[in-house]
Amino acid sequence: MSTIEPLQFIGSLGFTAFFLLWTFFYAIFFVVACLFLPFRGRFALARVWARVILFVLRWTCRLDYQVEGRERLPPGNHIALMKHSSSWETVAQALLLPPHVWVLKRELIWIPFVGWGIQQLRAIAVDRDAAHGAVRGVIEQGKARLAEGKWIVIFPEGTRMPPGETRKYGISGALLAAETGRLIVPVAHDSGYYWPRRGLLKQPGTIRVIIGAPIAAAGRNPRDVNAEAQSWIEAHSTHPARPAAPQEHRDDT
Repeated sequence: MSTIEPLQFIGSLGFTAFFLLWTFFYAIFFVVACLFLPFRGRFALARVWARVILFVLRWTCRLDYQVEGRERLPPGNHIALMKHSSSWETVAQALLLPPHVWVLKRELIWIPFVGWGIQQLRAIAVDRDAAHGAVRGVIEQGKARLAEGKWIVIFPEGTRMPPGETRKYGISGALLAAETGRLIVPVAHDSGYYWPRRGLLKQPGTIRVIIGAPIAAAGRNPRDVNAEAQSWIEAHSTHPARPAAPQEHRDDT
C-alpha cells in the first residue's frame, strides 16, 4: 500500500465526520431560520451548506468538480433528471441548478432536524413501495411546485447505482414534463468513480458534470422521452479513463 492511500483514508474519515456533524448542527440553525425566510432565502442557506461541504471535501480528500453546459439551462423552470451514483450529487445539486425542489424517499423527512429542514425546502417526498401512488404524488405535487416557479430535480434511477451501471428510469419526470409542457434537462456526472456509494474512502480527482441540451416532452410519448434522456445521461456518465461495467436493467416506476 502506498503512503498516499493511508493519508487519503484519514482525509476521507475526517471529511465524513465533518459532513455528519456539520449537516446536523446546520440543520438546527436552518430550521429556525426558515421560520423567517421565503423559499429563495431558504434555498440560499441550503447553498451555503453545500458550498461548505464541497470546500471541505476538496481540502480533505482533494476531490473537486467542474461543470460543462451551464449555458444549456433554458429560461424558466423545468425538470432536471440527474444521474444517481453517490451522495455527492445530493449535496452538489444545490449549486449546479437554479432554485429547485427534489423528489426523495419519504423516510428522509423523518430524520430529526435534517428531515424538518428538507420539508422547509418544499421537497416532494414519496413512498417508493407504492409505485403507482409515488408517480401520482410526483405529478400532483410537481405541478404545484412548477406553478410556483420552482425547478424540479429527479434521480430517475430511484437509488444510487454503482459506476457504469443503471436501471430502468422511473417515468414520473417524463410524464410530468409531458403534462405541463416543460422541458427535461439531463444531467450526467461521474461522481461514483470518486465517491463510492459504500465505504468511506474518497478518491482524489475532479468530478465531471455535464448539463445536456433540453429535451422537449410536449406531444411525445413519455417513454420515448425517458429513453432518450437515459441514453444521453448514461453515455455521458462514464469515466473517460475507466471502462464502464456491464449495465444492469431492472423495472422501476
